Amino acid sequence: MGGYIFYKSRKNYLTRGRKMKVLLTAINSKFIHSNLAIRYLKAFTEDLNYDCTLREFSINDRDEKVLEEIIKEKPDVVAFSTYIWNIEMVKRLSSLIKIVNKNIEILYGGPEVSYDSLNILKELEGDYIICGEGEKTYREFIEYKLGKGNIQDIRGLYFKENDEVIANGNRPLMNMNEIVFPYKEDENLDNKIVYYEGSRGCPFNCKYCLSSTTHGVRFLDIDRVKKELQFFIDKKVKLVKFVDRTFNCNFKFSMAIWEFLINADTKTQFHFEISADILKPQELELLRKAPKDRFQFEVGVQTTNDDVLSRINRFVNFSDIKEKVVELLEIRNIKQHLDLIAGLPGEDIVSFKKSFNDVYSIEPEEIQLGFLKLLRGSSMREEAEEYGMKYSPFPPYEILETKDVSYDELLVLKKVEHMVDKYYNSQKFNNIIKYLIKSFDTPYDFYLALGNYFDLKGYFDRNIGNSEYYKVFLDFNSEITKLDSNILRDIIKYDYLKFNKRRGMPDFLKSDIEKEKEHKIKEIFREEYSFKDYYIESFCVDINKFIDEEVINKNRSYFLIGYEGDIIDITNKVSKIQWE
Repeated sequence: MGGYIFYKSRKNYLTRGRKMKVLLTAINSKFIHSNLAIRYLKAFTEDLNYDCTLREFSINDRDEKVLEEIIKEKPDVVAFSTYIWNIEMVKRLSSLIKIVNKNIEILYGGPEVSYDSLNILKELEGDYIICGEGEKTYREFIEYKLGKGNIQDIRGLYFKENDEVIANGNRPLMNMNEIVFPYKEDENLDNKIVYYEGSRGCPFNCKYCLSSTTHGVRFLDIDRVKKELQFFIDKKVKLVKFVDRTFNCNFKFSMAIWEFLINADTKTQFHFEISADILKPQELELLRKAPKDRFQFEVGVQTTNDDVLSRINRFVNFSDIKEKVVELLEIRNIKQHLDLIAGLPGEDIVSFKKSFNDVYSIEPEEIQLGFLKLLRGSSMREEAEEYGMKYSPFPPYEILETKDVSYDELLVLKKVEHMVDKYYNSQKFNNIIKYLIKSFDTPYDFYLALGNYFDLKGYFDRNIGNSEYYKVFLDFNSEITKLDSNILRDIIKYDYLKFNKRRGMPDFLKSDIEKEKEHKIKEIFREEYSFKDYYIESFCVDINKFIDEEVINKNRSYFLIGYEGDIIDITNKVSKIQWE
């Protein structure tokens, strides 16, 4: 590497001609995501005399394209932030980088390399691993590369020396307030989900979670958090996701931040992971004042089986969670997302079905049905054999079977998960679901039957269009539920119209209103509404009564449908028309 001399026995480059260049590289799970870790590292070394560049890609990018972009940067060191969703791609890229230029050094950090780091580094093509919390270790690493200190003194660093891996020991956790705010005034955050943390650690000790490997919770100063959140507000960021594991575990902290954000003049949304059961009356009272859609809450239920909860060191009571979640739902201003995990120790498919139905009975805005991941470093992974757990050896290390649930049963739950995610969580099929679900003993049975139908028709094996997701219900009804097809068709039509403005009506939902009736209705409303902007739809039932009360009343209803999405009930006026 021309322009550098070696310091001691390592590739410690002293500047001569140009600065050492480090490429901090993130491979995100989606394009809209941003990586907090690499921004922290850059901010924590801003004063050091080296060239630090951030590059973000996604797992959907081709390896060859990412490699090209990395090599074009001409880095001396490439640093990868590793997670379960990107580690396999990072491994491939590491090999490719070394093939193209063996002098480029590779540094890894993140949860996927922070456990069993010694053996992991032996397997990887790269040169270094930062284990655990990275800011101080990374800073000392850069200082070492610039000629200061010895590599053996950098706590938290693993490195290769003469075909051996050297471990320097763990680094103590840092004071949160030493962290440097990672976002810059000139950074373009448009159309990005921005991640932020006000605390590190978790007060709980759930066996499946990596937060259980460290104890205690550390917080940023409240005034500092307010100042930094104001930065996002001023930048008009669309969504800020707090990565705090349990945001409301500190009453004073959560109250102060929520009050600040409630009073802020902003359209920015803020997402929090909370433990609903510990919400205090004062917090609930404060949250009543939140502007609609200001907050999103993610609530981990995981299971409603108390025995299973105790096996995973999770000491919560579902009735307490339900009470608080229902109270928040009644406020109608905060979107709530409830999590379940399939494959937990001691939970068979009958128990999981009950957990699902328990959560569904709350009717949150979203239900995520996830599958247990046996993460590196988690105590659940260490106890896998005890519970007869078999899991994929490849990231994300998803459960394949346990003593209590078979592989085939997990595949059944996958069908339910797909249907819940597509149909329930989108909130675009609510009225259709309300009509059909009553034909089944439980919500779980409905989603399973729908999933089985998808499987039978091969829909899981191909992409289906937007309108086809609606048409499925007509076919499903004709073969399975056998309810009144005309009523179902009109309920489908209403949901389609509500969420698909300007798409045009598919043939299977075309209006059946008579031309003479349509003409007469237009004559009545022509002065009030332009029929360049609206058209008329009729329904064989009182749609509003069904939406409000879930009651089928076979009185025809009429609506003006706006091309911008508004729907106006004109039934009362139309009912007074004297038809010849």
